[in-house]
Amino acid sequence: MEIKIATTLAELEQAFHIREKVFVQEQHCPLEDEFDRYDHLDAACTHVIAYDGDKAVGTGRIRLVENAGKLERICILKDWRQKGVGREIIKALEAIALQKGAASLLLHGQQHAEGFYHRLGYETASDVFMEDGIPHLLMKKEV
Repeated sequence: MEIKIATTLAELEQAFHIREKVFVQEQHCPLEDEFDRYDHLDAACTHVIAYDGDKAVGTGRIRLVENAGKLERICILKDWRQKGVGREIIKALEAIALQKGAASLLLHGQQHAEGFYHRLGYETASDVFMEDGIPHLLMKKEV
C-alpha cells in the first residue's frame, strides 16, 4: 500500500473516479454536491490517493480551516475496505496537516464509521446531523 499526494491531473482524476464510485454511485449522494471549488490541483487543499500496486483504491483530502486540519472526502473502493487503507489515508492526511501547522484535526464522519475514528484518536464532538441524506458526526482530535 502506498499513499501518494496527487500532483497531476491524471492522479486527481483517479481520486475523483473513486469518490464518484463510492459517494455518488454507492451512497447516492448528488453528483453536483460531491465536487466543489477545492477539486483542482492549485486549490487550498491537498488530495491523496491510496494505491495497491498500480490501482488507485482510496482517496481523501486535507485543508486548513481556522488553524485546524479538516479531513474530507475520505473513501475506499468496496473491495479494499477493512484492509487498513482508511487508516493509512488518515495517517497521511494528519501528517500533511501537521506539516502545514494545524493545531487540531476535525472531520465530518459518517455515523457508521464513528468507531473507526475513535480507534484513531478522534472524539465525537456533535450530535448526529445530515449531509446528503447520510447521518454524520463532527469528530475532533487534538495534536
